[in-house]
Amino acid sequence: MNRIEKATLQLRAVEILRTRKESLTYDELAAETGLPAGDLNRYVNGHVLPGLERAREVVAGFGRETVAAELDARLRTDEEGYVDNTDVVFDQSLLDIAAVVLAEDVGFDRPDVVLTAATDGITFASAVARYYGARTAYAKKSRETAVEEFVEARQRVTPGIELTYSLPASAIDAGDRVLVVDDIVRSGETQCLLLDIADQVDAEVVGAAVLVVADESGLDSVRDATEASVVALTST
Repeated sequence: MNRIEKATLQLRAVEILRTRKESLTYDELAAETGLPAGDLNRYVNGHVLPGLERAREVVAGFGRETVAAELDARLRTDEEGYVDNTDVVFDQSLLDIAAVVLAEDVGFDRPDVVLTAATDGITFASAVARYYGARTAYAKKSRETAVEEFVEARQRVTPGIELTYSLPASAIDAGDRVLVVDDIVRSGETQCLLLDIADQVDAEVVGAAVLVVADESGLDSVRDATEASVVALTST
């Protein structure tokens, strides 16, 4: 772990503690974390940063639980079962914390590229890429006019309707380690197309991760499409 990753982990641990402190007293937070209340006070108020091992304990101890609870609090489901995740993908602070929890709790191999689909996956992908110091690439349903070469993946959704994602061919090189991320899994079609794009350019998929699972069968489809680890932080 380099200095930037260390500092990022320490800062995200503080953000997690601050999030929990909004609903807990210092004594309650101490009981939950096993850390002294005085130390927690100094962390939360920005006087000092927790050491590396303490930061890891905070993230591993209840970071994923905290993130899942925050995600659940921001998700809205209408009477027809459609999920509105606007309050999730617009909250960059929460996504930054989710990125660290994902990296520390799951432990993917370091990617060269974090691949997602436009548009709602971009903010989460950017947060994950920043943590790893990786590039961000996102496939779109449309082609950029000035780009000459694309990698495309297609899947027939219903008779007569085909879902197509395009990525500039220069975005991922053969042999790059690619982590596929997205905000939500419904049918799994989008994530499978992203995995197809990575396969077409002979990249190495190190894993796939999503914030929210709206349909477990969709997550199963993603898992069937890759041998790499596939994880989700919460489900509806």
